[in-house]
Amino acid sequence: MRAFTQVDVFTADPYRGNPLAVVLDGDGLSDDEMQRFANWTNLSETTFIVPPTDPAADYRVRIFTTEVELPFAGHPTLGTCHAWLEAGGVPSRDGLIVQECGIGLVTVRHAERLAFAAPPLLRSGTVDDSDLLDTCAVLGIEPAAVVAAAWADNGPGWIAVDLGDADAVLDLEPDMNARPDYKIGVVGTYPPGSSSAIEVRALFKMGDGPGAEDPVTGSLNAALAQWLLGSGRLSSPYVASQGTVLGRAGYVHVEEADGEIWIGGDVVTCVDGEVDL
Repeated sequence: MRAFTQVDVFTADPYRGNPLAVVLDGDGLSDDEMQRFANWTNLSETTFIVPPTDPAADYRVRIFTTEVELPFAGHPTLGTCHAWLEAGGVPSRDGLIVQECGIGLVTVRHAERLAFAAPPLLRSGTVDDSDLLDTCAVLGIEPAAVVAAAWADNGPGWIAVDLGDADAVLDLEPDMNARPDYKIGVVGTYPPGSSSAIEVRALFKMGDGPGAEDPVTGSLNAALAQWLLGSGRLSSPYVASQGTVLGRAGYVHVEEADGEIWIGGDVVTCVDGEVDL
């Protein structure tokens, strides 16, 4: 039997954020065994904590969707760190945890809430007309409705689209099967004085699988933050809302500090026990 927990990420209210399954002792499991269990949980991601291979890391995490292993993802990073700390993990650095994953080492800050340092963008810059037309076909809008668009890829391959207004984001009725293989992050701004600065939606489709919307997405918000702060559209700190149209209440806290952009959120434990793996 192996210790297991299921947590809810980017929310302080259980069952209102993005769930994550965590196997706290994944050592000795094969890739196939990890993938099979992740497929069975039927969650967007399942993680397995294993011993680090880099001496600078506190632990190593393997991150699986129902179909493939990911080199990095945001809500699994925070959720796994929360589970590791709750299980008695002790950071080797005061207030900082170093996670090893597919993209290398990721630093997690343990302060008012957990926050990870946004990894660098692998691709940025202008989206060409063909990609923009494909993106608009999924969103069900005309290109004229787009205020700005850019690549904001920190691993998954996000295209970021700014619609200017949060209501425009909430009112979208996307055609999830209009195009294959897309990952789109949509953002719009709330009026000054609102509890959140922006509303975010994350839409994706991989291969022949069905299109879907992710409730609250750490990697996307990390990429958006670099675009929005770098272009002067927003200033630090700010809060992003996500998951509203899905009945969730996800909140991502973004802050620039110590030369890093930190992506933070609350995490709560919902299930605690063991699994026979």
